[in-house]
Amino acid sequence: MLEGKALIQDTDMPAKMRLQAMSSASEALDLFDVFDCKSIAAHIKKEFDMIYGPGWQCVVGSNFGCFFTHTQGTFIYFCLETLNFLIFKGASSTEESGLVGY
Repeated sequence: MLEGKALIQDTDMPAKMRLQAMSSASEALDLFDVFDCKSIAAHIKKEFDMIYGPGWQCVVGSNFGCFFTHTQGTFIYFCLETLNFLIFKGASSTEESGLVGY
């Protein structure tokens, strides 16, 4: 299904969560127009909130920059079709976290 299509740029997610991220992205691309990045991101965020608990963030687009702190083990940045996907769970100041910029 996704093999050969998604290209992971960076991640610290466990394998099962990575597969969920790419599956959610593929599903969102089937449901929404490729130019509707806001709806694609909302779909992925809601799915991750439902499966893994609240606090997830998702950015989708062909050109964006960001700098964020995330909870360790909850970050992935990958490309699928013409879009880049950034999914992570935000970190509070008391959690173990990583700082990433793109």
